[in-house]
Amino acid sequence: MTDTADLLRAAIATAGWDRDAPRDPDTPGRYLSLLTVLYAMGRRDLPLGRLLEGHVDAVQIVRRYGTAAQVDRLLAALAAGAMLGVWNAGLAGEPLVLADDGLRGGKSYASGAGVLTHALVTADTADGARLLLVDLANVPPMVDRHWWRMTGMQRSETHRVRWSHAAVGDDALIGAPGDYAREPFFGGGALRFVAVHAGGIAGLCDRVRDHLIATDRVGDPFQAARLAEIFCLADTAASIVRRTAVDWFEQDDAARLPRVAAARLAVTDAAERALALAQQSVGLTGHFLDHPLAAMLTDLAVYLRQPAPDGQRLRVGAAVAAGHLVPSL
Repeated sequence: MTDTADLLRAAIATAGWDRDAPRDPDTPGRYLSLLTVLYAMGRRDLPLGRLLEGHVDAVQIVRRYGTAAQVDRLLAALAAGAMLGVWNAGLAGEPLVLADDGLRGGKSYASGAGVLTHALVTADTADGARLLLVDLANVPPMVDRHWWRMTGMQRSETHRVRWSHAAVGDDALIGAPGDYAREPFFGGGALRFVAVHAGGIAGLCDRVRDHLIATDRVGDPFQAARLAEIFCLADTAASIVRRTAVDWFEQDDAARLPRVAAARLAVTDAAERALALAQQSVGLTGHFLDHPLAAMLTDLAVYLRQPAPDGQRLRVGAAVAAGHLVPSL
């Protein structure tokens, strides 16, 4: 068992999700409760926040599309300490395929490889793209740990994985073909990692404040001005996540999906500005590996690089043009 596994299992238990597994929230209050846990973890530890968010995503999907028997098995596994993640990104030239000769091919960007107990993967089948819940103890992949050489998020254990004709039973198939990308859950689910990003901005604010106090520089007017701006960015990001979660229950898909995309863009922009301010505030000291700010700087810079940002801008722009998104107080 790795340290990361111990930390992730403890985080799941602390949230109570080993006994009360997260499902799709049905009220703003329940949605905010879930996002608050992810926000708090991002504020403390972004790689662990990434893994915790993936666990929630996988559990929600199985609870949404799985059969009653599959959900019962999932709940039993969670009570025994199971940790899940979603591995969707294809491995170039080696797509994951489930056929008569078993599961073969691979996945890239498989966060939690070597940490998780179960992975929810997408695989090509004769019926189309399907979801499989793979018990990684019974069907272990080959893990390529040499690829993930990044400046940040190393502890997310994001690797390449491969299977070669592994035996997987039909009871691993979750839902129907195409369920993984089914809306509004696919696009709307982005708000979970946006909440972790927003927590990361708050984490920058915490660390810059602590550094300025410890070095007796908080009275410097330029430092005070930068700290004020970082606070405003962190507070704005949190407010955006909160409003988007509430709007999810008050709008139709034509508005709430671009609303999530807009939240993602706005929080990313706020994080980019906060990263610059944090480095200006702490200076070179913040890049020493043992400084509390160093890991947060590199982890957040890497974690912000989510797929298809331009596509999100197009979605938001189209929704504004069509009148689905209108600024309001």
